[in-house]
Amino acid sequence: MDRFDQQPAWISSSTAETDLRVRTFIRSVYAWMFGGLLLTAFAAVWVVSSPAMQQLVFGTPLRWVLLIAEFGLVLILSAALRRLSPAAAASMFLVFSLINGLTLSVIFFAYTQATIFQAFVTAAGMFGAMSVYGMVTKRDLTSWGSFFFMGLIGLVIASIVNVFIHSSALGFMVSVLGVLVFVGLTAWDTQKLKSYATVTGPMQENLAIIGALALYLDFINLFLMLLRLFGGGDRRR
Repeated sequence: MDRFDQQPAWISSSTAETDLRVRTFIRSVYAWMFGGLLLTAFAAVWVVSSPAMQQLVFGTPLRWVLLIAEFGLVLILSAALRRLSPAAAASMFLVFSLINGLTLSVIFFAYTQATIFQAFVTAAGMFGAMSVYGMVTKRDLTSWGSFFFMGLIGLVIASIVNVFIHSSALGFMVSVLGVLVFVGLTAWDTQKLKSYATVTGPMQENLAIIGALALYLDFINLFLMLLRLFGGGDRRR
């Protein structure tokens, strides 16, 4: 048979079905992620526009309760994924997004709106570019995971140290390295979605939530790192 008469593999029904499953799954992940971001924004604006909420969140021990709750929800979603129902996983993600918005509202009292907008737009552009790269690249980014995870641990340690020494130079370095780490993690987490999409059954819905959570955290942390770098508009200066 002439080679021009052979049907290309990329138009086979199995390949087309796989591609459709991947696209459908990824749309679900990003829908959850954007929903979480909108809920976070709503919660932050709620605190900013309500003196009563400001007093409740920042004037009482509730802030520490919220921070502990955020950490606990992430641990439960990551560790107990297989035991959670899709509804429970989705509810926990939305509650986490809401709580995170309440705590993140503090940035509106520390930075100007122009600085926040600049950091948000830059984060959105970088996040979008790395998401596209993670989706279309043929390169296996598996090795990126361990590399950037170690970088994340280093960032946490450096941040804790800087709480005590208050070094502006170390703070700047942490922010720059943080941008690099979360840009890399965005590409890595995006590429992982392709493998998640091959899972069938109810577990796929849970994987969509955990994928949305990973990308949500990548974006939020990238935004916060950029916000520190663009902090020349800090109201306290």
